[in-house]
Amino acid sequence: MAVVKSCGVLVVRGNPIKEFLLMKHADRWDLPKGHMDPGESEVECALRELEEETGIQYGDLEMDASFRYWSRYTLPTTDRRHPGQRKDLIIFLARLLHDVEIQVTEHLDYEWFTWHPPHDIQEQTINPLLVALQEHIDKAEVPSDDS
Repeated sequence: MAVVKSCGVLVVRGNPIKEFLLMKHADRWDLPKGHMDPGESEVECALRELEEETGIQYGDLEMDASFRYWSRYTLPTTDRRHPGQRKDLIIFLARLLHDVEIQVTEHLDYEWFTWHPPHDIQEQTINPLLVALQEHIDKAEVPSDDS
């Protein structure tokens, strides 16, 4: 069975993180993400989808090269484009460098959610991603034995 791949960016504000961006669908919150085009890398896809869905450009961001979240799940049989197929979700992390006007194009709205783990927003993709981000933050805060 073919696997569909979708890539996106979790955009955060603040250092340490104070907020993160989610997009509103009719029935759930989601990330700015989408399917890869032929010949496109995962990062290229994620950044293209971010710009298409929010107007946020690469120059507005500081990418965290050490964070790459991966998840695989099966799409519902009611999915209009890929019913019942397996899906790989790849999410990168980026910090917004300055305020930008979010341009909603494919969603109903957006919201900056306050960072206050644990989060309970969307069980299949968002909650596990935010747990992985907290683990990433915790790991970065642990001093190494070389210090």
